[in-house]
Amino acid sequence: MRWQGQQLGVDDTAALPGMERMDGLVRSVTTPEFAGMTFHEVLCKSALNRVPGVSAMPFDWTVNPYRGCNHQCVYCFARKTHEYLDLDYGSDFDSQIVVKVNVAEVLRTELRRGSWAREPVMLGTNTDPYQRAEGRYRLMPEIIGALTENRTPFSILTKGTLLRRDLPLLADAAQQVKVSLAMSIAVFDDALQHSIEPGTPSAEARLETVRAATAAGFRVTVFLMPIMPHLTDSVAALDDALARIRAAGAARVVYGALHLRPGAKQWFLQWLEREHPHLVSSYRGLYPGVSVTAPKAYRTWLGKRMRPLLRMHRLDGWDEDDHPRGRPQPGLAARTPPASSLGPLRSTGVSASARPRVAPASEPTLF
Repeated sequence: MRWQGQQLGVDDTAALPGMERMDGLVRSVTTPEFAGMTFHEVLCKSALNRVPGVSAMPFDWTVNPYRGCNHQCVYCFARKTHEYLDLDYGSDFDSQIVVKVNVAEVLRTELRRGSWAREPVMLGTNTDPYQRAEGRYRLMPEIIGALTENRTPFSILTKGTLLRRDLPLLADAAQQVKVSLAMSIAVFDDALQHSIEPGTPSAEARLETVRAATAAGFRVTVFLMPIMPHLTDSVAALDDALARIRAAGAARVVYGALHLRPGAKQWFLQWLEREHPHLVSSYRGLYPGVSVTAPKAYRTWLGKRMRPLLRMHRLDGWDEDDHPRGRPQPGLAARTPPASSLGPLRSTGVSASARPRVAPASEPTLF
């Protein structure tokens, strides 16, 4: 790895945010309960990461307690970032997990600075803060505490059912700051889920977490993403997904077609050749060369398929294509834009006002 053989105190400008100094490595750990995995415990220099201005993300700040993810989602867009550590975007991303063991302590220091303006912070848009490693390291309770104590609003996006452990803490936090929760569920077929997301909890387990969060007073957004051509985009598959999401009590759905960024694209196509070789030519046609997104024609077709289903299931639906770069999306933290800059937000399906309201502090908020 890049940090091995480096001189103490030398900055590595290619390193990930907060990991520039390689003397931050504390130890590497393997344990029987996480067979085949190695945790690299590091002392980070920074916890708050500023999102680049050119990013399409609608928020400015993130906190990532982990690098790499044992959810092992074949399509995960963050895979390429592991190469900054001289690790690969494939099996290393799934099994070599960087743990910022002092992240909460550093975060508290950063939030106490006079220059901190209590801008919204997003957790879970790079690697999942509630992946299985969180069961061992328990970093999130202290992170939640630090954000709450410093009156900083935050949002969490996760595939992890470990979120349920922290629901009492999150409910308390929502009495003091704006908190929003979102659950990512892309695959509702158990066999496909075990194949393409082998480290994730089942869709039903995640829906149970949505139910628990709803019972705790949160209006939970479900990210039905990525929708994968020829794998999860049939009317039957989408209808089943939306029916189950509705039954779990979710407030709204954000959906979008598969993105295949560098690293993820190569890993996904290897999986496809192994598991669904008859689809390889179709995917190479949809995602030719270095293209990342599905063609506009496919995304338009998908929206036309989704909208009547959303209305049928009385769900508030949001297509990621409805949002220009940087526009707020439900379930994600967002910077506050000038009132006249964005115009009205578009939604599909039943409006949120048609459903009973809960405590304002508990609602997913477009900060």
